[in-house]
Amino acid sequence: MTPQLLEHVRAEALFVSYLQSSDHLDPHSIREAVMLSVRRHGPRGCAALVAQEFGEHPDTAVGRMGWVLDCIRRAYDRALV
Repeated sequence: MTPQLLEHVRAEALFVSYLQSSDHLDPHSIREAVMLSVRRHGPRGCAALVAQEFGEHPDTAVGRMGWVLDCIRRAYDRALV
């Protein structure tokens, strides 16, 4: 799996997770939420749920995905690992 594809899978998993932008987030809680979402839905299930959300609520989904990508990039930054 390429690093870019892995980032996309992680982003989709965080997107469908229980975390909210108002939560206090640290790298550990982000990684845990990603892991739980992948276990619960699988990578394809996460992607399907993201697609559904973009179809039903594109106005809010765009903002959430921007927040999610920022979180993923901070949580999986090689300097923090």
